[in-house]
Amino acid sequence: MSTATLVNWLESATELGMLPRNVLESIASELEVLIVPPGCRVTTENTPVTQLYILASGQAERYRRQKAGLMWATGLLPGAVVNLSALQQAQLTDSRIVTITECQFQTITAEKWQALVSRYPEITAAYAQRLAGKLEQLEGELAYEQDRQAALRPYLVPQAKRGIIGSSRYAVKLRQQIRTAANDDLSVLISGEPGLEKDNIAALIHFGSKRRHQPIISLKSALITANGAELFGRVGGKPGLLEWLGEGTLILNDLQELPRELVPQIEQLLTTGNYNPIVPEGQISIAPRSTNARIILISESTQPTFSKAIEHQIKVPGLRVRKTDLEAQVNYYINIICRQKKLSKPQITPEAIRRLQTYDFPGNLLELQGMVNRALVQSQGSNLLTEEVFWPQAPKKQLFRLNLLNAYPWLRQFLNSDWYPDRINYGFTAWVFPIVVMILFIAPQDRQHNFALNLFWAWWWPLILLFFPIIGRLWCAYCPFMIYGEIAQKLSLKFFPRTLQKWPRETAEKWGGWFLFGLFVLIFLWEELWNLENTAYLSSCLLLLITAGAVVFSLMFERRFWCRYLCPIGGMNGLFAKLSIVELRAQQGTCAAECTTYHCYKGGVGFGEGATTNGCPIYSHPAQLTDNKDCVLCMTCLKACPHRSVELNIRPPGIELWTTHIPHSYEVALLFLLLGGVYLHRLPEIDRLLGLQIDLTQFLPHLGLSIAAIILPAIIPFLAYGAMQGFYQLGKLEFIPFKSCKPLPFIDLAYGYLPLVLGGNLAYYFKLGLEEGGQIIPVTFATFGQIGDNLPSFIAHPAVITFLQGTTLILALLITFFLTQKIAKRPIRSIVPQHLASVLLVITLWISIVGN
Repeated sequence: MSTATLVNWLESATELGMLPRNVLESIASELEVLIVPPGCRVTTENTPVTQLYILASGQAERYRRQKAGLMWATGLLPGAVVNLSALQQAQLTDSRIVTITECQFQTITAEKWQALVSRYPEITAAYAQRLAGKLEQLEGELAYEQDRQAALRPYLVPQAKRGIIGSSRYAVKLRQQIRTAANDDLSVLISGEPGLEKDNIAALIHFGSKRRHQPIISLKSALITANGAELFGRVGGKPGLLEWLGEGTLILNDLQELPRELVPQIEQLLTTGNYNPIVPEGQISIAPRSTNARIILISESTQPTFSKAIEHQIKVPGLRVRKTDLEAQVNYYINIICRQKKLSKPQITPEAIRRLQTYDFPGNLLELQGMVNRALVQSQGSNLLTEEVFWPQAPKKQLFRLNLLNAYPWLRQFLNSDWYPDRINYGFTAWVFPIVVMILFIAPQDRQHNFALNLFWAWWWPLILLFFPIIGRLWCAYCPFMIYGEIAQKLSLKFFPRTLQKWPRETAEKWGGWFLFGLFVLIFLWEELWNLENTAYLSSCLLLLITAGAVVFSLMFERRFWCRYLCPIGGMNGLFAKLSIVELRAQQGTCAAECTTYHCYKGGVGFGEGATTNGCPIYSHPAQLTDNKDCVLCMTCLKACPHRSVELNIRPPGIELWTTHIPHSYEVALLFLLLGGVYLHRLPEIDRLLGLQIDLTQFLPHLGLSIAAIILPAIIPFLAYGAMQGFYQLGKLEFIPFKSCKPLPFIDLAYGYLPLVLGGNLAYYFKLGLEEGGQIIPVTFATFGQIGDNLPSFIAHPAVITFLQGTTLILALLITFFLTQKIAKRPIRSIVPQHLASVLLVITLWISIVGN
């Protein structure tokens, strides 16, 4: 660049243009070119001045330290003169200059500049004039800045509290979303549950962006007036926060509480960057004003209204799904609280972490921080934070539960051993079952002379019904049908290696229940029409047919497909197991946070306390169980789990029916089929009581009456539900004085009859168990041809049997009342028809069972 060109540039593009041309020519003759790469520091604050810099090209930033200790950045444009004031006043540099791109500077040393100042007094005079003008400008800027600070101070966010803690996929994704949002100036919507420190995420976005040196303010939406004067200001009056904010960031917190009147204006602000100040009444509206502020919205729910106008939408996951990060979060809070209170840092035990992981933290991070703070106070300076000092509120599904595995360690040891259930199954049941089947075939064919038939009808049926409310579906863990299914599966894979088929889950979920319902109908009709109870070889055929089903489907599909979806006995067991006081579940938090293998579900090589298993035989994950019907209590998950997450709980009986239960139509059909089965078993007595005089020795009349006995009892609950619907519809009429609540769907309310169905079946089998069951010793001898009149037998008095049957029915009725109310969640007057239906059913059962 020639001297003349350089002089022209100094005169037109820099603040030195106020000097005479001859002075500029002298300055131009002393200037030297300096090239500085990007990212280099040109000057450092509070150091002696060595050179005067004039930016010729490129981009650079000047950083000045404010009174609050924060660095304030401003951009430098070509023509900016650096260090002029410091040279004129013989002071240290007052700012730091950093290049953004490659920059070209025209420089002159401090010595040469002082020589020019001595030669040309015009420089000092011009500087004094410039200084006076700048002082006046500075006073105006200072007054503006004071007003600005006063307006923004109540809303300022000084800094981000913390980063995103944890290494889960949720934490990694959240950090990535924050980085993406910080890389541009587009609007952001942060949504999530209370207590997730969403305002801190907004601060992280701001302080990670190029606006980090600009102010950031947070304003609660509920505090904004309906006209939005705080935000938009008034024409001819007080400016709004958007005007004061400049290029800073505005956080609108709790967006769900924003006045409805402001929604269109906020949409306009997000879409166009414009807003309309409030115009006093009677004045003409002015053109919209624009703002360079960045808008970040925070809400506890999604906001479809603003979705189209917002570029970045960040959904913050709740702490309950980030249990992997829980330990890191706890340790972080321990660190900061101990540092604030000057306490020695304790260690937290694994048991305490597991206890916290069982809790869902509805208050999220804020609740966790308060809990850690309380635990530190409670620990009183201890070196360990144990589970006793953490007091998370038990979630509803954990209330009224007692974990038997913790209360009785020997039980955990037994259930983890090889004895349960494998040694018992393969060392006992697998050998006894074929013996029983063979005896049923070759021994005498009636219950008085065949102990196997006596065991099946007078022992197994009463006992399994009696124990359903206690141990649920435990029978399935020792079921001989599935034992032989597994044996056949293992042998076939050994001799014919192949890959078994995956479960057709969708089809099975849709039709499996109806398949087992149909099998149960056939079993009931077979039992009644061919006297199955008193014909040993037919009972044997029934056992073999069910075993054949288990074997066939085990050869086709992996694991226990038959047991999960198709077995009629399993369907009955699963239905009555809903009433059990025992449940197997797992700590969802521990499973989500610590488990990465899911060996309890899919199987795998054991590690830690976990043993090598093939996974759950019916594909149920214990942490996802909400219903006892999907657990056969085989304890495979307990053996596989290395984290002690699996629990065997005592609970209020049937609690799942009014909490986590999901109704199914095929279960309701099976429920009423089992109810009809009680009447079917008493068919001769019912025929006599009603005076029908039907010849039950004839097949077709017998079949017709059997079908009627199965179907007709179910009509009573349907009629009761129709009455409830009718009362509800009548109550909607204005001239009807009484009102009734809308009943739940029939499929939900029908489960209220479940205790009644169990009680009716149990009352029927009490007679077999207490009469014929006590004759097992003489019947056993009779099986082998040894008839002895003096052999001991234990037969209950008929009055005792009648008392137990009646007591069972009354108790079943009372439990049915209670369960119906819990499921219905309606006033008792709205459920009266169903209660009356239960009473009517008990009366008919009493007449057919107890009265005969």
